[in-house]
Amino acid sequence: MNETEPLLQATGLTRRFGGLTAVNGVSLELDQGEVLAVIGTNGAGKSTLINMLSGEIAASGGSIRFDGHDITDWAQPNRARAGVGRSYQRTTIFPEFSVFENCRLAAQANHPRAWRVWESAAQCGASVRAAHEALNATGLIDVARRQAGLLSHGAQRQLEIAMCLATRPKVLLLDEPLAGMGAEETERMLTLLGELRDSHAVLLVEHDMDAVFRIADRIIVMVNGEVIASDVPQRIRSNRDVQIAYLGEAD
Repeated sequence: MNETEPLLQATGLTRRFGGLTAVNGVSLELDQGEVLAVIGTNGAGKSTLINMLSGEIAASGGSIRFDGHDITDWAQPNRARAGVGRSYQRTTIFPEFSVFENCRLAAQANHPRAWRVWESAAQCGASVRAAHEALNATGLIDVARRQAGLLSHGAQRQLEIAMCLATRPKVLLLDEPLAGMGAEETERMLTLLGELRDSHAVLLVEHDMDAVFRIADRIIVMVNGEVIASDVPQRIRSNRDVQIAYLGEAD
């Protein structure tokens, strides 16, 4: 990777669904050590954007580069193995399994061992180490043996990030990680995101504006599939177009 090149870069990214253009010509750059927040009203194209970046849906136009490679046509599993991790709006854990087993299964996806058919996958040392590291990083190691479905909502959201970390990503694409959280759970998640910033690049789609302005280094504002502003939080807060379109028109 060229050291001057962003870790993740999208140029003119567009997605059409028939006659509807959900995302129209969006460009962004993201470096390690940075939190980029994407905000906008419902239907602004935020989740479609994150789905294109992760490879869940194909782009109709534009390009995506990651870690020095053009990944525009890469399938989602290939992007994940290369280091693009993501979480979802809805919690996607295995509730009947333990917290540790959830992380180990996520890590196992990065360590396929089809040729080791005589060996239990649970004995894969690399997957076990990755799971323990992810649980330590997210503060969940003390509940590693607990059934995942018995965790609080906030802890389940932390577990989902731990599962993402177990795949050893370089970029974290987080779709509304604070959804449904109370004040105490939100504080824990913001602390975690602040700790992850140093070793990862984080793109965050979120509706909690107080949290966004606290954690984000830069903010992109989307309206009707297009970017209307991209700047540091202080300038976004005072941007007249943003105030009218999203944050509420100023007096």
